[in-house]
Amino acid sequence: MKDHEPDNPLQSAERDIIALGIAVAAIIMLVGTGGSVLPKVMDSLVGNGASPDVLLVNALLLNIALMIFGWRRYRELTREIAERRRAEARARLLAATDPLTECLNRRSMHEATEDLRARAAMRGEAVAYCMMDLDNFKQINDMHGHPVGDAVLVMMCERVRALLPREARLARLGGDEFAFVMPYPAGHDDRVDDLVIRLFESLAQPFRLPEVTVELTLSIGLAADHDADGTIGLVVDAGTLMSRADMALYHAKKQGRNRYFWFEPSMESEMRFRNQLETGIRRGLARGEFVPFYEQQVDLDTGALVGFEMLARWRSPKLGLISPDIFVPIAEEIGLINELSERLMEQAFRDAREWDDSLTLSINISPVQLRDPWFAQRLLKKLVAAGFPPQRLEIEITESCLHENIGLVRSMVMSLRNQGVQISLDDFGTGYSSFEQLRNLPFDRIKIDRSFVSELREPGNRSRIVEAIVSLGRGLDLPLTAEGVEDEEILNALKAMGRLKAQGYFYGQPEDAEAVRTRLKAAGMLTGTQRTDNPLQPSTGTDGGPNLYRIARP
Repeated sequence: MKDHEPDNPLQSAERDIIALGIAVAAIIMLVGTGGSVLPKVMDSLVGNGASPDVLLVNALLLNIALMIFGWRRYRELTREIAERRRAEARARLLAATDPLTECLNRRSMHEATEDLRARAAMRGEAVAYCMMDLDNFKQINDMHGHPVGDAVLVMMCERVRALLPREARLARLGGDEFAFVMPYPAGHDDRVDDLVIRLFESLAQPFRLPEVTVELTLSIGLAADHDADGTIGLVVDAGTLMSRADMALYHAKKQGRNRYFWFEPSMESEMRFRNQLETGIRRGLARGEFVPFYEQQVDLDTGALVGFEMLARWRSPKLGLISPDIFVPIAEEIGLINELSERLMEQAFRDAREWDDSLTLSINISPVQLRDPWFAQRLLKKLVAAGFPPQRLEIEITESCLHENIGLVRSMVMSLRNQGVQISLDDFGTGYSSFEQLRNLPFDRIKIDRSFVSELREPGNRSRIVEAIVSLGRGLDLPLTAEGVEDEEILNALKAMGRLKAQGYFYGQPEDAEAVRTRLKAAGMLTGTQRTDNPLQPSTGTDGGPNLYRIARP
């Protein structure tokens, strides 16, 4: 059986029996021998008596040595204990706080929240958990360096502390994500709203550093352990509050950032569905569930089919056919958009290789892909591997990409154009492209966004936007493509504006590779096939609309 070991070694050191026994024994021996030896020693020194007993003198000297040893041992032990106590206190502080901002960390925030909830419950108060995330903080680190980013975080925490009530606890959960928990009178959520609004106002003020001035915004999610009417809802703990505040924060960022939301039960369902989509995307990518669909592009002047735009689709066994508007943003967030897009491109190159040489293939490029400096090289390698001519490929870049890294975008565009790839500026009019960018960047085509094209159903001032874009294209000598041609009224309005390419549901719904192959084969527009239908008559799709509006061979 093992001896019991004390829980605290410092307490054991303070009760060191050996050092204590040595000191006590030395004192007792000094009292016992000193009374008889010291007088004789003094008499001997002045020559009034005989020499003292050598044994007793040695015993006295030993007592003195033991007392000195015991005192030094006690003093060193006391110093060591004090140092270890300071070290332990420092270790506990480091384990509980963030060293940069001196806020609580994620682990200690859980304990602080539970402690605050217990004290608030005794007073009949509610507790609000607020999670904060700085918007686009990575750009500050990238542009100005991490020392500047760290200084901004410290200044931000100082501003937040100045506004929080005395009992509130502030924590840095990691990176640029922070949280605070505070008590407030149950049923008075407006008290928390007022505080959050003051936070937004405070952090909207520029952060002035010696070398640079930084401006930032933040998104906030809130959750409480009481309902809005002040009643206690389902029992929640610190973990639940944090999870709900995180859902509200995600909702705030999804709604455009620089705002705040309280948690609502519907957010939990939305988050659960998003997690289901995220898991499905990972699994579907491994199983090859993502496939390219193709939308026709037609020359308005001749009615000839001139190419297709590749559109991503997800054939989910559980959810059915899903459009890219749903899964592409999630794929970008979880870092799978590059792999997903490149697999679709590889399949599209194989599909389009069988098409007639007059048909082009257009592919949308995600802003995430354009941040990769090796994207152009990888794309060209895939073209070579598939045996697809670069001259038949058209890359579509959205306006938003031009403002993230104009130098990198220009380099990629030039690299691709030098190999014969065509470059289009997609969704023109929805971003902030300047005339200077259109003149300096070597675009081959401008695509008019469908939101402007749809306004052609209502002739008047609104349609002048499309007319202005068409005039701009003529002035810059850039061909144009109109998206979202839904009916004949829009088609006729576009024809009156000049020679354009068009695409939209008026020509049929996007179809998968097999359906496109079947139609092209019937029209004699596959390599080595002959036309079997009348090229001057529109081909009718399964939805009753003209799919190949008019096919003209060069």
